[in-house]
Amino acid sequence: MKSKFHPSVQVADILSQWVGCARVIYNAKCDEDKYLRTYARKYLPVGTWPEVDKTYSQFKTDLTSWLKDCPSQILRNSATIWYHTYQRFFKGLGGRPKRKTRATGSYIWLTQELFRIRWEGRIAFVDLGTVKNPVGTISVRLSRKRVPNQNPKSIWIKKTNAGWSIAFSYDNGIDLEESTSQAHLNHLKTLDESTLLSMITPVDRGVARPVQTDADYPFQFSEKDKAKFKYRDKLVRRFQRQLARQKKGSGQRKGTLARIAKLKNKDKCVRENFWHQTTRKIVDNSKVVVIEDLKLKNMIRRPKAKVCAITGKWEKNGARAKAGLNRSLLVAGLGQFEQFLFYKMAMANKPLFRVSPHHTSQECANCGHTHPSNRKTQSDFECISCGHSDNADHNAALVIRKRAVNLILNSGTELTSTHGNVLRLRANANPSKTTAEKSNVAMGCSSKKKAA
Repeated sequence: MKSKFHPSVQVADILSQWVGCARVIYNAKCDEDKYLRTYARKYLPVGTWPEVDKTYSQFKTDLTSWLKDCPSQILRNSATIWYHTYQRFFKGLGGRPKRKTRATGSYIWLTQELFRIRWEGRIAFVDLGTVKNPVGTISVRLSRKRVPNQNPKSIWIKKTNAGWSIAFSYDNGIDLEESTSQAHLNHLKTLDESTLLSMITPVDRGVARPVQTDADYPFQFSEKDKAKFKYRDKLVRRFQRQLARQKKGSGQRKGTLARIAKLKNKDKCVRENFWHQTTRKIVDNSKVVVIEDLKLKNMIRRPKAKVCAITGKWEKNGARAKAGLNRSLLVAGLGQFEQFLFYKMAMANKPLFRVSPHHTSQECANCGHTHPSNRKTQSDFECISCGHSDNADHNAALVIRKRAVNLILNSGTELTSTHGNVLRLRANANPSKTTAEKSNVAMGCSSKKKAA
């Protein structure tokens, strides 16, 4: 559960100090690890690497005496976050820990030693600090009508230009990093094709239609939300022009930054609400879900610069148009949808599969013919071989389901882990397979990870 709160000036100052100290410890652990790895690579035997631990006391020196004013539990928790991030890197679930800035690292993790909660209806009064050294109390009003029957194991406090927010973290006893994909796959292989087609819910993602399943209607923002998105974007652009003319450090500039942050935070809340509602509907009404294995990081890359080989001058590379497409992809929040869908499916003990997105928009769901000319426009699909016509996104969703069924029924597929928590099923090369099975299709089943 995540809610806003408004601390007093004294409590806000102390929380800001805690946030800064936690970020210093995290960045110090990153710098220390980089230094030790560089030293080991140059001067130590091959295969010798520094030990990854949670120690932080070496950073509390005379030069950083202000760290002693911060509770040691907060410094310990910051080092623990760094340690867990590194463990995820060892498991192939992410990269190495990177330094945090004020924009990305203005948060703290408080365990049960640093807070106590008193409930009065839907209002939670959180007493911060230890029993011997209390700091103050903040009041949080929950948006839900039902009050939890137990106190959270820990809380997360975050500071942005839009204000302060707090999230209560509960332990539901479900380990989302434990993979059960093989068990789901073994069961699905025992079913026939018609049963699989009725069980699988395919999901195609895009910009015009954020989510399209095999249903006749898409999941998309309402016209009212789209109009408000456009209006807030217009205000943000106007405030950004004001920001460029204002002096750094001035009060007017801080006010403009706060206005921009509030507008962007409103868009963020609307998107999160939409994705939560959409994923909940998909999970409740589905037994098996199949999505495209999109590489969003590659999709939003900037185009390479072009230089004329004859004149040596720069040529147009479509960077302006690509920037607009990248902005639309980021605003749509396709990665956030996958994240929400992943943990909801895992908590419901339902399988989530991923298939390769290659040519899903050009392949006919009726006859399997693939050609760029099948996609007439962004929304229109008409097969030049059999004449099948449909909405392009709806046709792509049916192609996704068809690929998933072919791979599930293919006894020669093998389960491999490639990157992050994506588990893939690859078809072995076999001349006797069908054209769909020989295509470059991959499928992954959700591996569980820890939910906050």
